[in-house]
Amino acid sequence: MARELGMSLGKANYLLNSLLDKGFIKVKNFRNSSNKRGYAYLLTPEGVAAKAELTRRFLARKIEEFDALRLEIEILRGESEGAAEGS
Repeated sequence: MARELGMSLGKANYLLNSLLDKGFIKVKNFRNSSNKRGYAYLLTPEGVAAKAELTRRFLARKIEEFDALRLEIEILRGESEGAAEGS
C-alpha cells in the first residue's frame, strides 16, 4: 500500500495507526490466507461519518467556488456590455 501511495512504509504505518487510534478504521487479518501479511482495512461507522463530513465540507467549498466564479462572469459580462455600448 505504501508503494502504491508513493510514500515510505513508516509514513503509511504512522497514518494507519493514527486512523486506528481515531477509530476510523479497523484491521482484519486474513488468517486463512497463505499471505500472512494480508490485511483488510475497513471503515468503521465513525470513519464513514468522518468521511461523510469531509465530503460535505468539500462540496460546500466547491459550491462557494462555483458561485464566486458565476458572479465574476456576470461582472465581466456587464463590463463588456458597458464597453460595447460606449463605443
